[in-house]
Amino acid sequence: MKKTFILALVATLALTGSAFATGKHYAAPEATFSFGVGGAAAGPTTTNNDDSCDIGTAPAATLLLPYFEVETATRGVDTFFTVTNVGNLPQIAHVTLWTDWSFPVLDFNLFLTGYDVQAISLYDVIVNGIVAPTNANLTAGGTSSATTPGSVSATNSSNPNLDITNCAAGLLPGIIQGPIRGAVQSALVTGIYNFAGFTASCGTTPVGSPASAHRTATSAVGYVTIDVAAQCSTTLPNDPSYFASQILFDNVLTGDYETLDKTAGSNYAGGNPLVHIRAIPEGGRAGTPLTGNQTNLPYTFYARFVNGQLAFTGTQLNYDRRQPLPSTFAARFIQAGPTSFNTDYKIWREGKTGPVTCQTPPSLNSNMGIAEIVRFDEHENPNTFASGQIISPLPSTSVSLPETSRNSTASGTFPPFNSPSGDNGGWMYLNLNFSGTGNPVQLTQPTGVNNYNVALHPVGFGANRPSQNWVVISMTGAGSTAGLFGVEFDATWLGNGCSPAAAASTANGGAVPIGPAGGILVCPAGDTSCVPGTGAYTGTNVTP
Repeated sequence: MKKTFILALVATLALTGSAFATGKHYAAPEATFSFGVGGAAAGPTTTNNDDSCDIGTAPAATLLLPYFEVETATRGVDTFFTVTNVGNLPQIAHVTLWTDWSFPVLDFNLFLTGYDVQAISLYDVIVNGIVAPTNANLTAGGTSSATTPGSVSATNSSNPNLDITNCAAGLLPGIIQGPIRGAVQSALVTGIYNFAGFTASCGTTPVGSPASAHRTATSAVGYVTIDVAAQCSTTLPNDPSYFASQILFDNVLTGDYETLDKTAGSNYAGGNPLVHIRAIPEGGRAGTPLTGNQTNLPYTFYARFVNGQLAFTGTQLNYDRRQPLPSTFAARFIQAGPTSFNTDYKIWREGKTGPVTCQTPPSLNSNMGIAEIVRFDEHENPNTFASGQIISPLPSTSVSLPETSRNSTASGTFPPFNSPSGDNGGWMYLNLNFSGTGNPVQLTQPTGVNNYNVALHPVGFGANRPSQNWVVISMTGAGSTAGLFGVEFDATWLGNGCSPAAAASTANGGAVPIGPAGGILVCPAGDTSCVPGTGAYTGTNVTP
């Protein structure tokens, strides 16, 4: 169907795993699993999709917006996201808004016909209380849409995996009632999920960070997940039935997001693809367990909401089949310089807790330790929090972040930038694995708290798995007298979600050099002349 949008749609389709022979195209596996090793003894589950923990921009079953911000008082900041169905059959995208402490406060459904696309303004949702408006005076509207109530009919039932009964019955979005809108806005701005007339209130129990922790006292912050689903429903992902009977496994969704900031001294825009998380294996109907393990992955993106819950035991662990996210990243930064550059990191982290409720303290996701951060300038000089400082009292080395956040690289969240060479930039090594007691196992936490122990995963690498994370780099600088220019892009992951937890590096007294998860000077199978860890060269790593 035809729609008019003010946003530019960026849809990048990554085609991988192909081989050509005798003029014909043959599918080839794109796998990180080794036959006969650990839980991957069966090898790849398929050879016609990305049977891998490698995250890329490819059609997916789940999309993640790692961090959003909306200035609710002035609309000085707004975040948009777009969801595209790249398949020829109708799909339902189930959207959930979460606080920065991983409490789900609102969900709605987007009905997408084949090749359909839908743009959403989070200001419209949070402040105006309207999803996918048809009013031309509102942000994403101007035309009719199958995402609005009453426009789904039997002609849109060509996907046999969908039950559109509830979609036609009014469970598609439109106007959000005042008490719900007020409670959602309060939760995302002040952390209190409460409003006059809102019956699902959590009272005075905080479900997100207070307003004092945000850029302004009226900024709404959080993150968004978008799942391909079998029906239009009002079930939130903190309910095990959401995974047991409602999510689907078709890799058909792509998406992007844009941040528009017109506040004083800013006036910039940035955007990026959403995080595309594939289902492995893909396909099948909702609520139909596979024979044996649900996936070849050692754990999954939604594992904390599935594993350990009574609805999922034995071979039903990792029921969502979604790719896990990495824990170690390399993130570029620039601070100051002739263009007055600034760099912020938008960081999403997997919380300690799974199905957070008002009774399961969401605050457990507000203050999660970080394993290691090392800052390098452009002359390879490392900065850590307490490197070589023989003073009393010792400086603090404890760093923690909530489920999602945005912080300047000049803030105390990161090691101080002391460049002997006077550089204005460099990069950071971020090992964002949760560094709590027993790193990262929380066997002593209250009931309902996520346990990262490998015992809760049917396949694994023989050790406690790392926690999941994602990093977006946001750079702004003085571009003109009109304001700033800005760019956003993902940090480079140094190991995928199947990589074991990284040990402390030599920069912080450990034994392992910083580097990619696979290491360097490794030997491929079959190369008898290769000796691991050695090479045919000598010398030092000194900048000329």
